[in-house]
Amino acid sequence: MERWTEHAIWWHVYPLGFTGAEPSLDDPAGEPRHRLGHLENWLDHAIELGCSGLLLGPVFASETHGYDTIDHFRIDPRLGTDEDFDQLVAAAHARGLRVALDGVFNHVARSFAGPHEWFRRTGDQLAVFEGHDQLVALDHDQPAVRRYVVDVLTHWLARGVDAWRLDAAYAVPAEFWHEVLAEVRAQYPQAWFFGELIHGDYAGYARTSSLDSITQYELWKAIWSSLNDGNFYELAYALERHEQLLGTFVPQTFVGNHDVTRIASKLTDERHLGHAVAILFTVAGIPSVYAGDEFGWHGVKEDRIGGDDAIRQQFPDKPGEPNATYRLHQELIGIRRRNPWLVRARTTVEHLTNEAVALRSTADGHSLVLLLNVNDEPYHFPLEVAEPVVEAHSWKVLTD
Repeated sequence: MERWTEHAIWWHVYPLGFTGAEPSLDDPAGEPRHRLGHLENWLDHAIELGCSGLLLGPVFASETHGYDTIDHFRIDPRLGTDEDFDQLVAAAHARGLRVALDGVFNHVARSFAGPHEWFRRTGDQLAVFEGHDQLVALDHDQPAVRRYVVDVLTHWLARGVDAWRLDAAYAVPAEFWHEVLAEVRAQYPQAWFFGELIHGDYAGYARTSSLDSITQYELWKAIWSSLNDGNFYELAYALERHEQLLGTFVPQTFVGNHDVTRIASKLTDERHLGHAVAILFTVAGIPSVYAGDEFGWHGVKEDRIGGDDAIRQQFPDKPGEPNATYRLHQELIGIRRRNPWLVRARTTVEHLTNEAVALRSTADGHSLVLLLNVNDEPYHFPLEVAEPVVEAHSWKVLTD
C-alpha cells in the first residue's frame, strides 16, 4: 500500500524565530504568548507554494533555542498553549497539510526535571552534547528513558501529529530507536520518522534503527559545492551514493534548513539558486523547503552563541506579493507534484562536464531529464531526448 509520505513535500519552519519569540524562557510559569496563530496565517502560502506538509522545529518548553528542552509534554509558553497547538494542527489538516514535530531526545536542558539516573555520565560529571554545557545527554541504556520517549511520541501523535524529525539521531544508539519505534508503530502504523544524520553510514543506521528516512547531508553539500566550484563531477559522485541508499530507504532531501547557511548565501553566484532547487525536485527523496528560501532570503550561520539567529528570521504577519524566486520554486515543485514517481526515481548521469550535466530520472515506466549548464554560454547536449525535459535556462518543461 502506498504511504502518504510518497507525496510529501515539507515546508520547514523554525517556530521560535518565525514568530519573533523572546530568545529565552525567563519565566516558565508566566502567561503564555499566543503566537502560533502567526504561523497559521501562512498555511495557505505553503499550500500555494505546492507543499503538502508542515515540518515544525521545536515547539516544546525550552530554556532558549528549543533544543534545550525542559518539558516535552508542554508547548513553549513563548509560542502559546496546547489549545493553540491543537488549533494549528486542525487548521493544517483542514488544508490537507500533514504536520511533523521536531523531537530532541538525545539531550535536554540542565533544568529538565528528570531523575538523576536518566543522565549519562563521564566519570563523576554529567555528559553533555558536543561540548555544550547546557545540553545534558540522556542515558539511552535506561529503560525509563526509552519509556519516556515512547510516551512523548505517542502523546503528540494522539493529538494529531503525523510525523517526527528525530534531532541528533546520530548521537543516539540505533538500537534505541528500533525498540522505541516498534512500540510507537504498534499504535500509530502510519506515522513517519526521520532522523538527523550529518555523515556516516546512512543505510546501516536506517536498517538498524528502523527509521523511515535520514537527512541527506551528503547530497546537500554536493549540490551547493558543485555549483560553487563549477564541478558537476562532485554532484555525479554524490548521486551515485544517493542511488545506493534507495535500496534501503528514501532520503529526506533539502538545500536549506534551520542549521545551515541559507542556500542563497551559500552559493557564490545567486544565479545558481534555480539549479540547486531543480536538482532537489527532480531526484529521489522526500524534499523540504526551509521557510524563506522560497523568497531567496539570505542568512549566514556563524559558530558562536546566537550564531543561528541570522538563519532563523522572524516572518511578517502575512505573506506579501510573491517574487521571481517564489515563482521558480512554485514551478519546480509543480513539476514534482505532477510526477510523484520521482520520490523513488533512479537517476543516471547521461552527459557530464565540469559545467554541464544531463540527469535522467526514471521509475515505473516514467522518465524525466534535467539539463544543467552553469556556464554563461549556451551549451548543446549531445544526447537524444524523447521524454519531458527540465531546462536550466528557461525553467520550462518541454514535453515530447
